[in-house]
Amino acid sequence: LPGLGSRSVPLWDYGVFGLMLLISTGIGLFHGLAKGGQKTSEDFFTGGRRMSALPVGLSLSASFMSAIQVLGVPAEAFRYGTKFLWMCLAQLINTVLTAQLFLPVFYRLGLTSTYEYLERRFSRSVRLCGTVQYVVATMLYTGIVIYAPALILNQVTGLDIWASLLSTGVICTFYTTIGGMKAVIWTDVFQVFVMLAGFVAIAIRGVQLVGGPAEVLSIAANGSRVNFADFNPDPRSRYTAWTLLLGGTVVWLSMYGVNQAQVQRYVACRSEREAKMALLVNQVGLFCIVSSAVSCGLVMFALYRDCDPLLAGAISAPDQYMPYLVLDIFESTPGVPGLFLACAYSGTLSTASTSINAMAAVTVEDFVRPRLPALSPRRLALIGKGLSLTFGTSCITVAALSSLLGGGVLQGSFTVMGVISGPLLGAFVLGMFLPRCGTAGVLGGLAVGLALALWVAVGATLYPPGAAAMGVLPTSGALPAILGDLYAVSYLYYGALGTLGTVGTGALLSLLPGEPEGLKRRPQGVLWWDIVRATPSAGPRGDRTPSDEPPDKAGASQELLGTEGTPPGDPAKGGTVAESDV
Repeated sequence: LPGLGSRSVPLWDYGVFGLMLLISTGIGLFHGLAKGGQKTSEDFFTGGRRMSALPVGLSLSASFMSAIQVLGVPAEAFRYGTKFLWMCLAQLINTVLTAQLFLPVFYRLGLTSTYEYLERRFSRSVRLCGTVQYVVATMLYTGIVIYAPALILNQVTGLDIWASLLSTGVICTFYTTIGGMKAVIWTDVFQVFVMLAGFVAIAIRGVQLVGGPAEVLSIAANGSRVNFADFNPDPRSRYTAWTLLLGGTVVWLSMYGVNQAQVQRYVACRSEREAKMALLVNQVGLFCIVSSAVSCGLVMFALYRDCDPLLAGAISAPDQYMPYLVLDIFESTPGVPGLFLACAYSGTLSTASTSINAMAAVTVEDFVRPRLPALSPRRLALIGKGLSLTFGTSCITVAALSSLLGGGVLQGSFTVMGVISGPLLGAFVLGMFLPRCGTAGVLGGLAVGLALALWVAVGATLYPPGAAAMGVLPTSGALPAILGDLYAVSYLYYGALGTLGTVGTGALLSLLPGEPEGLKRRPQGVLWWDIVRATPSAGPRGDRTPSDEPPDKAGASQELLGTEGTPPGDPAKGGTVAESDV
């Protein structure tokens, strides 16, 4: 097999790639300048809460499908088979749980920052703790997301890595800063179709070369790649039905249920019904993307079953399977390799722009607005644009520093989000569903959950299962068997470990003797059942009566605290706690 160094991408393909970047920039300019631009912080961060289900749903499905997934999912299907499709069922379960449990809370309270809920339920210290965790993790993740495809495609095509880094970072920062949420959403819509077009073109061409879909499935079945019925309960197995269903559901729930980047999208819808429809559209989009990627993995196996490019030395890492396949089967077809470049970078632009806008939103809502309450909406919008530019520049810097990590950047992207998102999901579960839990309980839970997830993730990096299995031991001595088994747990369970650690610790601390702080100072109306029962679902803006409007910032606070601003559940000020809350 010819190596990657002997292949190149013609100028025509760079033209196709450049056109995708130009269109993305144009969409940002249009939404930044049309109708006077983004005049208020609500326009900039939530599109004025007037978006419809279709574009928001497609944006949701594109947001976490970065180039890492575009390159990684086909490689995982090539190596581990069709059981990866169980992830689609995990995504469906996540969609149902998000629509029923988390979406009503954030939408009906009219929040822009997800972490504002933590202050209403617990205290400002919990809110700031959640915000800082999110910003740090998202900045690291986004920097790695920008760097990883640049690294891989530099190795594959010779595309200059610094030109790739700067073009990707500058363009997504530009259209996010100029156009705000509307630009991000509509650019995501364009980019999700580019991703799907790339996958479909690769799958169709590969199927033709193999001899038809039936032949692809036959070869995959003979190679044990059609393996849906893997119900091995061992959590150390990288992928089984249980790993993908249980671990995958928690991972996706932490990303869609409480993650700022996703919540900010569905609260941008003009009604709660539209927001739930957006989640359904997102589910369809995710299924199409994941199934297309798995199909490409099966096509790769059918083509390379007798001569694995990785084992033959034609490529040096599993993430290079897809670029190698594209340059192999489309060597004489100008434009298609460029479409693949656009496919990979569309995922990166979508993820990066989503993250930059979300980090700017939580910084304005959690740090700027509380300290400078007199600022006008227009000034807050300008500050949001400045923060988008700052965070975009920071992500480019992190991407440049990621070159020091060598080959660890791809696994690092999954680890960063898994370790942080799981504990934060646990904090929201404690707040919404455990009335007895107070500030001390949730902070203790966050600390334990984060420490547990981080411990296992770092341990797995220092003592990878493969090395232990071969008898390679660290210089400090043999690793105890129980720790070896713990570090061998599938990476999909990192988020679940963090969530369970947070919820379990918070629940135990809330059971300590004495009157629970959660019952002593918690305002009435911030538990899940309080909000669902007491707050009306919002209809389309054109049809709303005043009672249908989701509460604004001040209105929501008054509704939760009472007409005089006194917590109904504060006995010291004449309030009472409902029996159902106890």
